[in-house]
Order: sequence, then structure tokens, then C-alpha cells
Amino acid sequence: MAPAVVMSNYEEEIVRPVADFSPSLWGDRFHSFSVDNQVAEKYAQEIGTLKEQTSSILNPACGTTLTEKLNLIDIVERLGIAYHFEKQIEDMLDHIYRADPNFEAHEYNDLNTLSVQFRLLRQHGYNVSPKIFSTFQDANGKFKESLSSDIRGLLNLYEASHVRTHGEDILEEALVFSIAHLESAAPHLKSPLSKQVTHALEQSLHKSIPRVETRYFISIYEEEEFKDDVLLRFAKLDYNLLQMLHKHLTQEVSRWWKDLDFVTTLPYARDRAVECYFWTMGVYAEPQYSQARVMLAKTIAMISIVDDTFDAYGIVKELEVYTDAIQRYELASPTVNGFIRWFHKRETYYIYISHILGSLDLYDDYEKELSKDGRSDVVHYAKERMKEIVRNYFIEAKWFIEGYMPSVSEYLSNALATSTYYLKISEWLATNPKILEANATLCRVVDDIATYEVEKGRGQIATGIECYMRDYGVSTEVAMDKFQEMAEIAWKDVNEGILRPTPVSTKILTRILNLARIIDVTYKHNQDGYTHPEKVLKPHIIALVVDSIDI
Repeated sequence: MAPAVVMSNYEEEIVRPVADFSPSLWGDRFHSFSVDNQVAEKYAQEIGTLKEQTSSILNPACGTTLTEKLNLIDIVERLGIAYHFEKQIEDMLDHIYRADPNFEAHEYNDLNTLSVQFRLLRQHGYNVSPKIFSTFQDANGKFKESLSSDIRGLLNLYEASHVRTHGEDILEEALVFSIAHLESAAPHLKSPLSKQVTHALEQSLHKSIPRVETRYFISIYEEEEFKDDVLLRFAKLDYNLLQMLHKHLTQEVSRWWKDLDFVTTLPYARDRAVECYFWTMGVYAEPQYSQARVMLAKTIAMISIVDDTFDAYGIVKELEVYTDAIQRYELASPTVNGFIRWFHKRETYYIYISHILGSLDLYDDYEKELSKDGRSDVVHYAKERMKEIVRNYFIEAKWFIEGYMPSVSEYLSNALATSTYYLKISEWLATNPKILEANATLCRVVDDIATYEVEKGRGQIATGIECYMRDYGVSTEVAMDKFQEMAEIAWKDVNEGILRPTPVSTKILTRILNLARIIDVTYKHNQDGYTHPEKVLKPHIIALVVDSIDI
């Protein structure tokens, strides 16, 4: 579908790299939603009571054993209600760490207890040593085969191995050992343990989206023989109440997207507004971050159009002007008519203008909203990142259109910016800290693996995989393995980046960790779940935003 204002003679001479993306899965499903205020109020009142009951047992001075304290923290976090008790949980873990930083308590003869404690402390930034697992190794440094019957201990050892950083060979051994024995045992286990093992082998806890894991774990915990009914009911009510908020915000983003009418004016681009909001739930699902979720969802949607404009529609002549226009944000903002005249004089087409003006309006809205809290300055960083991404998209587009294949180092240097994971807003993040670079690397190489065959089919030669194959004279399989190795290295950098001492709040670092988790889930089994959400993301979106939990 060509835009009506395009010069027809010129258009006929153009062969565009149209990707023919599938339409949105959702139609108008999220454009209207009403909350039953009576139900919401009923849930909120009961949650208040259950919160008081839970708070009373989340206490460092509580008379329970170490194992019971760790299991309680683990369950509260997995049930998705830990955001109500952040300070108490931190106090409990700090007390546990300070009381026994070298893991000398007698409970550490228990593989399960040790594994849970190690993972929880690492995930909360405590740089505890994995050498504590040596007690479960034999004289040859191998994990003892006698552990094979301890399925729950092996399951938590497996989960603990995913928080490893560089040079932690014992955790590498733990991963291999636990996977082998869990895979062997899985067919013979009874539910719910069999379900937990199968699910964990498919998706580790540390690398999964927290809200997705919450929905899954509530269903599993309900089957547990010794479950805590108070915690279970608390989790169900809280999940449903928070889901009401997410439905409302999904509606807000969907309506905003529909009003922009990009589906009509930019028909070549992916229509993924709902998926964009899902990503933001992965970054921060808690109710206090509603404004941030909506802003991020809208930004991702705009960046998605930029990506498709460069990758699946534009030609060099048009994209050069488009890139220049994006760099002129401040020049363009004061007068829309003046901007359109400037754009038109450069003999390109109005199909691009609607997106650029939509972007300008979006950032203006951000400045107005954030100025209320005295934080409008962060919009400057977001704009600069946007400009950087566009410049790098243009380089990639020229490579593709002109048939140039860069070296793999040249490709990756440019590609890290186009991963869009540099699009964060703060002065510290603007310095490109190692954890952010690792996050961008992870996004880039995992995306390259998942989209390789599709891009190859479109005639794209300047892909990371192709560049690596050419530079090193290796097969596709070897190049894929190398990129997967790069992803594992990046994960270790991310895990290392959340350990104390940290240059910024752990809350900020957790958001970066969550972005890495989104990539792991979205591109599971080398599938591009954003472009093709029907298999990968659709079930998660229905679980998180559509279907409530039976109370």
C-alpha cells in the first residue's frame, strides 16, 4: 500500500525491502476496558489485612530456622508480593548475611538450603563466594553422585548456577551436573515437583520475566502439600488487582497507538503496541511505576517504527533525509508547519512525517509530565539516544542496500546502538557502564541468532552471523555457537554488575537485569517473539493482562 502523496513515477522505480509483517494479534481487544470498582475495593481491603499478617512473619528476629526464613523469602518473591515488603526482606537477608558471611551454619549440609541462600543473596547484590558448594564435591572436584536423589536440592542448585559470573568454574560444573540429573529424573517425578523441574529446564528463574514466573508459580504453589494459605490468597488477590491496572494501561497505550493511525499511514511497520506494553511489565510491574511503563511502551513502539523504516521500507535517498530530520528535533519542535516545509524541500515523502511528528509530540509530552516532578532533564538523554540509534540504523541500512559487508567488529560496534537497549535515561547510564554494554550485547547477539534465517531470506548480507562467517571462514553453526557464547559472557557481565558495591541504586540495576530477562524470554529457542508473537508472547500476554486467577 503506497502513500497517496508519493510521486508515482518515482515510486515505480523503487524496489523496497518490504518485510510483510503480520498484523496485530489483538485488533480492538484492548481499546475498551472497565474496572469493577466494587471488586477492586473488596480485593484491596482484604489485601490490607493479609499484608499485615505477612508483615508480622517477615522479621529478622523471627524465631524460625534459617531454612524456614530462606524458604519464606523465596516463596514471597516467587508469588509476586515481595514489592510490598522490600525493606523487610532486605533487612532479613542482611541479617542472614552478616550473621554468617562464610556459610558456616550447620544447615549448609543441606544442598537445598545452601543453593537457595546463595541465589537469593546474589540476586540482592551480596557478593558471596560459590566456593561454599565445594562441600558437595568429591576429591576430584566433581559433584558427588549421591546428590542425584536430592531432586529439590538439584533444582535449586540449577537455579543458583544461573547467577554465576566470570571464572566461577564450580557453578559451571553445577549447571552441567544438575541439568543431567534433572533431565534424567523428570519423567519419573510426581506433580507438582515434576512440573517445577520441567519448567525450570525450559526457563530458569533468574533469566525469566518476574511477572511471568509469578503467574506460573501461583498455580504450582497451589498444588503444594504444605502451602501457606494466607500467602496463596494474598498472591491471588494481589495478582488480580494489579492485573486490573495493567489492563487499564494497556488500553491507554492501545488507544494512543490507534489515534496515531500508523497502521494506515505507515503500513510497512510492525503493529505491536500491546507487545510493547508487555515488555514494560517485564521491566517494572509494580503499581508505582505506571507512568514509567506507559512512557517506555510508547518509546519502544516509536523505535520499532524507526527500525522498520530503515530495515523494511526506505531507500538511501529517503533515509538520509529522514536521519537528518531526526537529528533536528529541537529545530523542528517549535513549528510543525515549518518542519513540514523543511522536510518537503528535500524531496522525500510525507509517509515519514507522521512518525517524526508523532515522536516530537511524544517527547514534548514527556517533558511536561516529568517537569511536575522536576525530572524533565532526563528527556534530553532520551532524545540523544534516539538520535544515536537513528544514525546507526542509517549505517546498517546503507550496508544492506549497497551490498556492503562490514567486518564483524565493525558490525558489532554499530549494532550495539541499534539494539535499542542503550535507550535509557540517566546521567550515569549515559556513560555506557559495563552492565549496560553487556545488556546491549545480549540483545544484539540473541536477536541476530533469532532473525538470521529471515534476514537471509530478504537478501540481507550485513548480518552479524554472515560477517562472522566471512571473517573467520566458519560455518553457520560455528558462528551461531560463537554468538551464543557472547550471550553467555554478557549474562555474566550483567550478573557481576548487580553485585555490591554498586555505583547506583540496586533498583536501577534490577531494571537493567529485567531487560536482559525480557530478551531471554522473547527470543526463546531462537524465535523472534516480538515480530512473531503468536507462539512466544501471546500466551504470556493473555496470562498477564487478559485472564484473571480464580479466587
